[in-house]
Amino acid sequence: MVPSKDVALLVIDMQNGFCKPKGSMGSLGFDVSRCDSAIGQVRKLIDAAHKADVPVIYTRYVYQADYKDGGILPNVLLPGLKEIGALAEGSWDAAIVDELTPIEGDLIIDKSRYSAFYGTRLEPLLTSLGTRNLVMCGVTTNMCVETSARDASQRDYHTHVIEDACAEVDHQRHLNAIQTISFGFGWINTIDDVLASWK
Repeated sequence: MVPSKDVALLVIDMQNGFCKPKGSMGSLGFDVSRCDSAIGQVRKLIDAAHKADVPVIYTRYVYQADYKDGGILPNVLLPGLKEIGALAEGSWDAAIVDELTPIEGDLIIDKSRYSAFYGTRLEPLLTSLGTRNLVMCGVTTNMCVETSARDASQRDYHTHVIEDACAEVDHQRHLNAIQTISFGFGWINTIDDVLASWK
């Protein structure tokens, strides 16, 4: 059962850079079609949250223009990100996709690491909202969603990852992440589970 009380919806990194073919991931040769297809699924959750007065919190993976806050990912492991200006602050690439544009009252957390918790104001925000239950969706399943779910679990949030509203460029990695999360970090649910709980 997906909680309907003391809950928030965390929408992870539904940005042009991850979801659109002309974004940085597509430019680097990744097939982002699965992430693009997840947009409509995530839309269903956001609409349900708004209708049920569940807070909606978006995260954006964003780097300073000089990438000094990026750490080893853009500067060492994947320097191609830096070379093409991926996810640079204020860029189209870093923006949330138009189909999921936040409305008044929605909240946005910027981050420069996989986890929505690391170096951000997310935890104080959740405390002020009285949130103990998190429903997560977004991209990519095995990177930012899984890392955020792990960190949420270690902070004793009851974490529900919505399998059919998450995506990764490689479906096997998506499945691996879902299996890992279900083993000891939270619950795996579907959009229908959420809609039934939040109606």
